[in-house]
Amino acid sequence: MTLLNEVVAFFADPAHWSGTDGIPIRVIEHVEASALSVLVAALVALPIGLAVGHTGRGAFLVSSVANLGRALPSFALLLMLIPIAVDLSLDFSTWPIIGAMVLLAVPPMITNAHAGMREVDRHLVEAARGMGMNGRQVLLRVELPLAMPVLLTGVRLAAVQVVATYTLGAVAGGGGLGRYIYDGFARQEPGRMVAGAVLVALLAIATDAGFGVVARATEPRGGRGPVRAREAPVVRGAVDPGV
Repeated sequence: MTLLNEVVAFFADPAHWSGTDGIPIRVIEHVEASALSVLVAALVALPIGLAVGHTGRGAFLVSSVANLGRALPSFALLLMLIPIAVDLSLDFSTWPIIGAMVLLAVPPMITNAHAGMREVDRHLVEAARGMGMNGRQVLLRVELPLAMPVLLTGVRLAAVQVVATYTLGAVAGGGGLGRYIYDGFARQEPGRMVAGAVLVALLAIATDAGFGVVARATEPRGGRGPVRAREAPVVRGAVDPGV
């Protein structure tokens, strides 16, 4: 049987669409863990990036954190966090994976949040202050709406990276679509392994497309604007998944 036939047979088998090891359950596990990781990373990274971009202080810290995060391989982080989880009596098949994914997602979020704020036209900021707006009003009414497309680009990059990299969690006994890849390799079942890779790729593409729709919906009226003009360099600086 060829590899393609094995993959088709895997998807055609009704047994793979039900039960705890069925595709729907594995997809849900993967999405839930990835969403939790991205949410926690956003709660950590976005306030820091926005604050630094608004005040202009701490840019060196942001750059250092981003560079350090991109330099650390996710698999190494996962292995480092497992003993910590065991010492704290935590589920070592869940929390180290979430922790590693959070550390993976923080750098692109914090970098793009900071860059998006700094790319806002300073003349608009000064005009808002001249109209009597305080710092909080300038942040929420002027800077944040204009920086939103670049900020969401960072979240989008982080989400796609987490979805693709969460497959490593299967090595530590985690769930998700990585189980098919890991189990397929262990059982010498190439069809199962490739099917798992296909499912992960499709989920990553769907995640990217979903965030793309959100980014277009939040784009400031009147075109791409000053914030978008230099988006490409920012994105290239934040893309490295560090795996």
